[in-house]
Amino acid sequence: MNSVTKAQSKSKTQSPSKSSSRSKDALKQIAENRKARHDYMVEETFEAGLVLQGSEVKSMRAGDVNLKDAFVTIRNGEAFLSNAHVSVYRSSSYNNHEPERGRKLLLNRNELERIIKAIEVKGLTCVPLKLYFKGGWAKAEIAIVRGKKAADKRDTERSRDAQRELEQARRK
Repeated sequence: MNSVTKAQSKSKTQSPSKSSSRSKDALKQIAENRKARHDYMVEETFEAGLVLQGSEVKSMRAGDVNLKDAFVTIRNGEAFLSNAHVSVYRSSSYNNHEPERGRKLLLNRNELERIIKAIEVKGLTCVPLKLYFKGGWAKAEIAIVRGKKAADKRDTERSRDAQRELEQARRK
């Protein structure tokens, strides 16, 4: 009887829902498209799931992903991640994937319609900003972006340098 009360008191003090919720919300970043933030002004961002093959998931967990020239295309009312290079998983045999195949993005209907309308506007496009695992599921942060001109890039760099100098001055 004493062991039953100890077990009940332990279950009350150690809540399993809290520990499992932390792991579900944990983000493990796989890759980031830094060039996108340099070349484009981000208008709006979305989180999309990815449809992947098994060897792609293993390769992503190993960090063998490059988003440098990746972009989002719309085919038959569905969004696809194109030109994202996921290296071939070496331990996988004949059942491997193509490194630069189109990967379907999972978005809800409202988000997909907003992206389609934005892409139709001249000067806007959709690119991935980063890939990460969230609760064991592969996710992509995609954004509707507008291309920067050379002068805009210089202005951004100047403001970033000024901000960095202010931070250094505050530390001293």
